[in-house]
Amino acid sequence: MKNVSDKPYHGFLDSRAPFVLPLHQSLGIENASSYEAVQSFVNLLWPSGNHHFCENLFAYSKKITEMEQLVKRMVFESYGVGKYTDSHIASTTYLLRTMKYRIPKMGEENIGAEAHTDKSFFTILHQFDGVNGLQIKPKNYDQWLGVHFSPNYFLVMAGDACLAWSNGRIHSATHRVIIEGNKERYSTALFSYHKGIIEIPQELVDDKHPLRFKPFNHYGLLGYFSTDDCDKMPSTANAYCGV
Repeated sequence: MKNVSDKPYHGFLDSRAPFVLPLHQSLGIENASSYEAVQSFVNLLWPSGNHHFCENLFAYSKKITEMEQLVKRMVFESYGVGKYTDSHIASTTYLLRTMKYRIPKMGEENIGAEAHTDKSFFTILHQFDGVNGLQIKPKNYDQWLGVHFSPNYFLVMAGDACLAWSNGRIHSATHRVIIEGNKERYSTALFSYHKGIIEIPQELVDDKHPLRFKPFNHYGLLGYFSTDDCDKMPSTANAYCGV
């Protein structure tokens, strides 16, 4: 196995540990905003190099990371904490995952990804070939809603780190992937992670919104999610850094 990482859920994932999802396979590109990191990933697949693929992959990754930074700037400014944007972006690193979901065999469950919330700050999803399957359960809503992507559609979701950073003001939506029909599903996901301690802005704490979360290490949150203890908790953020 060449696509490995010392961080949970950052390298190659398939039906084996850390989770058993027979329909899922994915590769991870750490530090995806760096040309050198993208080139290193491409060299794993083509030891002799593939310049054209590398250039296209980096251009794609660069555009999505710029989109994440734009969204982050808009969110921070809308909550009156825009002065923290630049330092937060400077401390952000990106994981780009390329994902494949195969067609279920006869009698096999059609769950591509079980219900979960992301542990990122933001996640940007992009789907290919018009094969839908992503379902989201909105806050205070018991039914699953299917997401129908157009070819140029990007979906931005807040992760558990954003939930905690915002002192619970921004919801981290539960979502899953269901595979239906007779076509494989291909998609990408960009996950943003903070490299240091995330502090909850004092501007987001008041009488109506008392402090709900302590300062936390983002990769510590991800590591906690990978432990057996976390399976018993309804909310990773509350269990890891809740007040």
